Amino acid sequence: MNEKEMFLNVKEREYQTTVRVLKAFPADKLSFKPHEKSKSAGELAYNFALEERVNTDALNGKIDFSVYDNKVPATMGEILTLLEKNHKASMDAIKSASEEQTNQIVDFAGMKIRAMDVFGFMMMDSIHHRGQFSVYIRLAGGLVPSIYGPSADEPWDGEHKPAEAN
Repeated sequence: MNEKEMFLNVKEREYQTTVRVLKAFPADKLSFKPHEKSKSAGELAYNFALEERVNTDALNGKIDFSVYDNKVPATMGEILTLLEKNHKASMDAIKSASEEQTNQIVDFAGMKIRAMDVFGFMMMDSIHHRGQFSVYIRLAGGLVPSIYGPSADEPWDGEHKPAEAN
């Protein structure tokens, strides 16, 4: 298995977990902010959809954050639909990219790095924000799903799998 195949496998697993976390958030509380300096839950959730675009842009050789639409969709359903669309486009683009494309050097916020490293950076940033979002879920009164292990709301059974919801 090469670097790109390994990345795609991990990215798909992480994406599925992110979707589960986003779906766990109380849909009527997208304006929730744990602190005045924090993003709202809707803004943070929308960030996941925008991050998927960065991968596709990296393959095109240019990442220009100023062209991204910063208008947060009104519902979690709309955010999830956009996330799914951008994720599919990102995965398809990476799958079909040549080794030359994934190894090209791109300008990423002033850093000159390989497109493949942009992909890894964006996945790690998404994982970071997913952890942040799991705290939002708890503070907004939702139930935190299992992410890498059991949570207080989704314990594992004896076989290290999420137990059935009560």
